[in-house]
Amino acid sequence: MERVVIVTGANSGIGLALCERLLTEDVQLRLCLACRNMQRAEAARAALLTSHADAHVDLLHLDVGSMKSVLDAAQEVKTRYRKVDFLYLNAGIMPNPQVNIGAFFKGLLSRNAIRMFSTAEGLLTQQDRLNADGLQEVFATNLFGHFLLIRELEPLLCQSSHTSRVVWTSSSNASHSAFSMEDIQHRNGTEPYSSSKYASDMLSVALNRQKNSQGLFSSVICPGLVMTNLTYGIVPSFFWTLIMPIMYLIRVFTNTFTISPYNGAEALFWLFLQKPESLDPRAKYHSLTSALGRNYVQPQQMDVDNETPEVLFAKLLELENFVKKKLKSEHLDGDAHQRKN
Repeated sequence: MERVVIVTGANSGIGLALCERLLTEDVQLRLCLACRNMQRAEAARAALLTSHADAHVDLLHLDVGSMKSVLDAAQEVKTRYRKVDFLYLNAGIMPNPQVNIGAFFKGLLSRNAIRMFSTAEGLLTQQDRLNADGLQEVFATNLFGHFLLIRELEPLLCQSSHTSRVVWTSSSNASHSAFSMEDIQHRNGTEPYSSSKYASDMLSVALNRQKNSQGLFSSVICPGLVMTNLTYGIVPSFFWTLIMPIMYLIRVFTNTFTISPYNGAEALFWLFLQKPESLDPRAKYHSLTSALGRNYVQPQQMDVDNETPEVLFAKLLELENFVKKKLKSEHLDGDAHQRKN
């Protein structure tokens, strides 16, 4: 039976590079590109079919930042497929990123310069906002929308006849210090991206505890520093043109500068080839590239304790119930308004 693989945020960057690599490995896959922008999704599908003419590539409209879109997309998936083998949670946003210039130059002259470039720790802040669901946009897109998608697809993911995999695209920017259990949406901070990525690390640990016995296994990857639309939005494009030679030079000293989406997708693709039982549920699998351009994967233990993931999982379940009730109420109010008119 063919394997069904769903990739969110598949129309460009790391997601599209992963899809190309997956089809090169197994053209018999049923590959589903789950994207917000369907025009870009169509272009991505056409590009994949150009190099893999016999591939089965489906499109799914999914905006993980909209809870109604997530519920509608999940229903569509349950209509189309009897199971899901791989669910790659790759979509993400970093809105209005700003660089702390003072911290940049201070770090540049310190012994931590390489780490600063590798993780952007203490360098980046973002201006978050509320979405139409009343949720913080970064939290909703990077974490909660994907959590809701998993919950809705559990009948296809948790089956006794086979194992299924969930793979989160996290970041080296995931920071324990940026996350607060009292403010899981990061309403009161300036690092919502770091907070959301650390939360996804914790959620993966919680999912393994909750769902391994039902055949669902979760993993986390870090793509390294990759040049994508998200990265290019941090500073003006001319800046990247100026420092790109420096980045390749820095790669002599650090293996985290993967730079290309193909290299950044290394850990995502590597996990596709592994047996879930052989993986460490508390490890983050890093895409790495040597100074000579060799790609490889290395696991690193995540900075996650034993109790906090379970607390986060419980809070997300509560939020799920609240959001669903709100959407149902809005739907009923809409129906009533239509009948009145």
